[in-house]
Amino acid sequence: MKPSYDVVIVGGAVIGSAVAYFLTANPDFNGSVLVVERDPTYRFASTSLSSSSIRTQFSNPINVKISQFGSAFIKDFAATMQIAGEAPPDLNFHQGGYLFLAGTEDQAQVLRENHAVQRACGADVVLWDQEALHRAFPHLNVDDILLASYGQSGEGWFSNTGLMNGFKAKARALGAEYVTDEVVAIGRAGDAVTSVTLKSGAVVQAGHIVNASGPRAALTARMAGLDVPVEPRKRTLFIFDCAQTPEGSATVNNGRLPLMIDPSGVFCRPEGRYFLSGAAPVEDPAVDWDDFEPRYEEFEDAIWPALANRSPRFEAIKVVNQWAGHYDFNTLDHNLIVGQHPVVRNFVYANGYSGHGLQQGPAAGRGVAELITYGGFRTLDLTEVGYQRIVENRPFLEKAVI
Repeated sequence: MKPSYDVVIVGGAVIGSAVAYFLTANPDFNGSVLVVERDPTYRFASTSLSSSSIRTQFSNPINVKISQFGSAFIKDFAATMQIAGEAPPDLNFHQGGYLFLAGTEDQAQVLRENHAVQRACGADVVLWDQEALHRAFPHLNVDDILLASYGQSGEGWFSNTGLMNGFKAKARALGAEYVTDEVVAIGRAGDAVTSVTLKSGAVVQAGHIVNASGPRAALTARMAGLDVPVEPRKRTLFIFDCAQTPEGSATVNNGRLPLMIDPSGVFCRPEGRYFLSGAAPVEDPAVDWDDFEPRYEEFEDAIWPALANRSPRFEAIKVVNQWAGHYDFNTLDHNLIVGQHPVVRNFVYANGYSGHGLQQGPAAGRGVAELITYGGFRTLDLTEVGYQRIVENRPFLEKAVI
């Protein structure tokens, strides 16, 4: 480790590693990059504990375009991230699509409005009435469904750790350095951050500091005398076995089932021979950064009843695994914050994804790298999701939040 770097990235999971990759892969960036990661096992990283999926079905065109880039990047990941002499990384991208179900006219109208935005962006999404939905997925009980929205391509699930490790390996191959340590202080001189102090005692000078510390984003910002409205919110995921699986019964997409979002908010998708499911809890307080105890009761209280109501195939199911992870939850508007602090401009935020970090990582990493290299965005303009809206208390509106 050197005494000084052009860019120090705090956090080395998917966001930090995406930033490191897009910096080092850009021939216009001639600087040095250090990534500081406190836990190289990534055991409790939001990346590792996520539902590992991507969708273009959002209500805001910025989010649609972010995921369109992410989906294309994931499709080409093996070729882009291959390192000479090594096997190309395989993310095993299953394009099963997302299926949003509307049970009320208000929900149906939201799907129609969102669909117009998605189609205007070129997303491959269709709306189905009750009859078309039943033809596509005959195992579903659709008597109470008014409308469905289905992503025919560009949506699905993939290897979360594969994405992170691919970014990390390629960034290192291109010259980024990783150190196992923890940032405990950030030096500041007037309107600039100048250094990071590590738990090991080392002090490293920095030209830019990128906050990619996930649910701990506010802790990192406060070290620089700044802030960000991000806190850890717990989400529990369940893996269950199905006595009579509906997988293979669909009449679309070669029989594959999608990631289904029930009107109740419960979601479910295939996971190998099993299924993965979850739901936002009714009570959703901030939790301690080290609280990863699953909320076991959510399955019996909310998830199983909703799934059994939606399909008789989901009546006889058994939980085989569960875990809890953290959203880096943006309390202002539940959306990403990507951009420079308006005063301390060499402190760059890459935070607040609120459950979308994995799928938005490629676009966010590219955007942060452009800000540092060029002083502004060159490809997809992410100004609307910058930090200035936090200062102005101006929420970025997105209706399709799960």
